[in-house]
Amino acid sequence: MPRVSQEQAKLNRERVVEVASSLFRERGLNGVGVVDIMAAAGLTHGGFYGQFANKDALAVEAFEAALAEEHRGTLDALIENYLSVGHVMSPGRGCPLAALANDVAREPPGSLVRSRFTQGVEHLAGLLADLMPRTSKERRRQKSLAHLSTLVGAVVLARAVDNPSVAQELIQAARESVRGGSEPPVRRGD
Repeated sequence: MPRVSQEQAKLNRERVVEVASSLFRERGLNGVGVVDIMAAAGLTHGGFYGQFANKDALAVEAFEAALAEEHRGTLDALIENYLSVGHVMSPGRGCPLAALANDVAREPPGSLVRSRFTQGVEHLAGLLADLMPRTSKERRRQKSLAHLSTLVGAVVLARAVDNPSVAQELIQAARESVRGGSEPPVRRGD
């Protein structure tokens, strides 16, 4: 079998990371295997270990790729995009924190995946803090952690319930909470 060029190997690796990033967010860390990822990338299973030490190493890179997706704009724009039906309905293209929090919580302390997830929490909390009005660093950090918890929690719960009306209420309540009550609450049956 002919060897692939370095450029093709790099493209293949990028493709595997991109596919894994989406599949892990859709199905969870344990809901998809290496064979599934490689098949979805259009590659053979045998090429995996030439590119990655193991599935955890791929999960870390896939998580990094998901976090690298651009978050531009104002705090209001970030909140609006994060707390949207589109985000709730598209975990494969959404925030890896909301998609993978439950899986990562089951990883052993000190694992590569848990360590990278922790860095992701710090990164997104820092992003939120940078978008907030200037107050003390401590105050912005506390507020950003509270906002991050509300954003992620609302999306996780909205994805878990089987009632679209309740999902919408969760999203709306979170929006109101992080905006400081600037929007009226949505009531069931209105």
